[in-house]
Amino acid sequence: MPVFRRLLVNSLLSGSSSAFLWFAITFWVYIETKSVVATSMIGGVFALTSALLGVGFGTYVDHHRKRHVMVLSTALSLGSFGIATVQYGLFKDRLLQLSSPHFWVFVFAILIGAVAGNLRGIALSTCVTLLVPEDQRDRANGMVGTINGLSFTLTSVFSGLVIGRLGMGWALLISVMVTALTLVHLLTIHFDEPDPVVESSFEEPKKFVDVAGALLAIRQTRGLMALILFAAFNNLLGGIFMSLMDAYGLSLMSVESWGLMFAFLSVGFIAGGLIVARNGLGKNPLRLIIMGNLVNWTICMVFTSRSSIALLAIGMLAWMTLMPVIEAAEQTVLQRAVAFESQGRVFGFAQTIENLASPLTSFMIGPLAEVFFIPFMTDGGGVDLIGSWFGTGPERGLALIFSLAGVCGVIGTLIARVSSSYRYLSKSIS
Repeated sequence: MPVFRRLLVNSLLSGSSSAFLWFAITFWVYIETKSVVATSMIGGVFALTSALLGVGFGTYVDHHRKRHVMVLSTALSLGSFGIATVQYGLFKDRLLQLSSPHFWVFVFAILIGAVAGNLRGIALSTCVTLLVPEDQRDRANGMVGTINGLSFTLTSVFSGLVIGRLGMGWALLISVMVTALTLVHLLTIHFDEPDPVVESSFEEPKKFVDVAGALLAIRQTRGLMALILFAAFNNLLGGIFMSLMDAYGLSLMSVESWGLMFAFLSVGFIAGGLIVARNGLGKNPLRLIIMGNLVNWTICMVFTSRSSIALLAIGMLAWMTLMPVIEAAEQTVLQRAVAFESQGRVFGFAQTIENLASPLTSFMIGPLAEVFFIPFMTDGGGVDLIGSWFGTGPERGLALIFSLAGVCGVIGTLIARVSSSYRYLSKSIS
């Protein structure tokens, strides 16, 4: 546990630097271009890249020592952020031309650095099994959620303030320095771990992308695939938040205020993680996944019913408090159901399936918002149909998308609750 806590501190540094820069580039592009399409494309590219690399990352984690994986991940982030910094210094005036290759090289460099953090995240999930006693793993997953929430708080505050006051150049320099500090700190952390053992009946057990091995491990527990698909369904709807939440929030307030408000709201992430770290998840964490999603999608139906900063803040605070509980429950279910030797591949496969859903939404919803929903609620049929009580204007078009997503989420969660997969998986992990 002391070593695990040091890894958590290191993960706080790593996650803060990566998330800080990704927030910063999203804010910077939207403020400079006012393009919802641009921000949705950036979010979609991130999710798609994460999905495509998920199984490969998980396979790599299973085949290598976890500390080695974390060092490699941090070094990749440092190198990528360094390349982006050089790109910004050389081609600053061309970076906001979306048709320019310089813009996409710049985004791609930051993207690689941020996505490398997913490799580290998979390794950290397996380290919970490696370093933490079984009866404390749900609480350890809560500690991970707390660290993620604290990281979100720091990035929310500083990314908005840095972009609003100092500019993108300073954001790049800060990320490079923090990532370098993270790598130095990680090199001081050591722990015993067994040689990687890959149990597989396939002819090429050490291939880079072992989808078959992941599927074999998942099939051993009935209902586990259904859980992964349910998480993918939630991510499909969650892609709307990735694409449109910044645009919606920035339509109501300045970038500095938006960053500060997110910092305040992310106390919910910390609180949710601390609740799990203190109290655990009980005998059936699967029940918490269903109940948490049901509450969250109900909130999504109503928190944008008015163009109100207060209503937005209350809804997002409740949403963020429940998210680490849901994520800790998902991690705990997978850790209970899957053998340690296969966990990297299963976590990576789950990441792939879940993240494939988000870019589908991200790539579609930005153009759909600009072409249909925003005009629909500004001067189109929605003004006469629901404008009298829902409100009109561009931000109400975005708000309508959130409300419809909430309705779909509630229906999907209720269907999952009454499924046979839910019953079988609940019995197998209890």
